[in-house]
Amino acid sequence: MFYFLLTPFLTYDFILLAAALIPAIFLMAKVYRSDRLERESPYMLGNMVKAGILSSLIALLLERVFSALLDATISDPGLYQVLLYFVVVAFSEEGAKYFMLRRSSWNSLEFDCQYDGVVYAVFVSLGFALWENISYVLHYGFSTALVRAVTAVPGHACFGVFMGVFYGIARKHENRRNHTESSICQVLAVLVPALLHGAYDYIASTSTQEWSFIVFIAALFVLSYALVTRSSRQDRYI
Repeated sequence: MFYFLLTPFLTYDFILLAAALIPAIFLMAKVYRSDRLERESPYMLGNMVKAGILSSLIALLLERVFSALLDATISDPGLYQVLLYFVVVAFSEEGAKYFMLRRSSWNSLEFDCQYDGVVYAVFVSLGFALWENISYVLHYGFSTALVRAVTAVPGHACFGVFMGVFYGIARKHENRRNHTESSICQVLAVLVPALLHGAYDYIASTSTQEWSFIVFIAALFVLSYALVTRSSRQDRYI
């Protein structure tokens, strides 16, 4: 009897969790299936997802610290929003992702193809989005899951694509002892997705016309898809 009374609530929670999980899993499968040369082991991919979840916790801590500093020092609303979205949120989240990505994969023997960088970065990003999305939908409900399924979750995947492209190139240069080029690509692996992330949040939060956000998302998705396709086709052992 007690279980019968709880069934509607348990079913609803299950739907919410599914709405949070399915978009991330679908995108992981898409990127994984585009790996032509040598697909990564389930163990490695699981480590990337766990790294992404841990990066979300690191980012949360960084955001709270830097947001408090921002609140205490910046009074101009326009400057506050720019610093919040482009520095505090974007660099905290993308920096945390990159930290865990590099820590979990840079020296791995499985990291032997340039496209592997894309796979790892996207799985870390979607691990981040997965954990973040579960939190959102359990707090705000199914409608939030639907919105995030078509915006925020693929958005994190797109940021991961840009991070992974530069990350894979950086590993290639490192293997060839081109340390300066490798360092530049590692900086770009954080800088480019952070700028895109900041623009995403800034446009979503401040734009008074919805079409501008839709155009930005569409352009981001199309470019990311093209990068995945090109990186997959041009993949080489490094």
